[in-house]
Amino acid sequence: MKKTGITRKQAIKKMGKYAALTAIGTFAILNPKKAQASSAPPDPWWGD
Repeated sequence: MKKTGITRKQAIKKMGKYAALTAIGTFAILNPKKAQASSAPPDPWWGD
């Protein structure tokens, strides 16, 4: 009987890649919101 699954080493390697992609995606999504939240409000006299 032939085993068709992947080894533990291969699984850990794949999980590491997914974790890295998730971290990059999370940073890309959350970073602009954080920058926007910390920015000063617009000047009320500008462009009425």
